Amino acid sequence: MSVFAVIEIKVNDPEVYAQYVEKVKPIVEKYNGTYVIRGGKITKFFGDWNPERLVVIEFPSARHLKCCFGCPEYKEIAPLRENSTVSKLIMVEE
Repeated sequence: MSVFAVIEIKVNDPEVYAQYVEKVKPIVEKYNGTYVIRGGKITKFFGDWNPERLVVIEFPSARHLKCCFGCPEYKEIAPLRENSTVSKLIMVEE
C-alpha cells in the first residue's frame, strides 16, 4: 500500500536549499520514492494554512519512506535542509 510524504517548507536560504534539492532526489529515488508535487503555485481555499512550498513524495510502503529519511546518506545532507528551511513532514497512508 502506497504512502505519501507531505512536506511543508519555508525556505530561508535559497542557495543552501538548492544544494539540498539537488542531493536529496537520488536518495528518494533509491528508496523508490516518486515526486508527485515539487513546489508549484498554491491557492488557499479556506482555513489559515498558507504554506510557502509543498512537496509530496509517493513511496511503495511506510518502510521505504522511513528507510529513505533514516538512511546514512540522508542524515549526511539533512543539515542542508535544517539550516536553510523551516520544514514539517507527515506521512499519509492510502
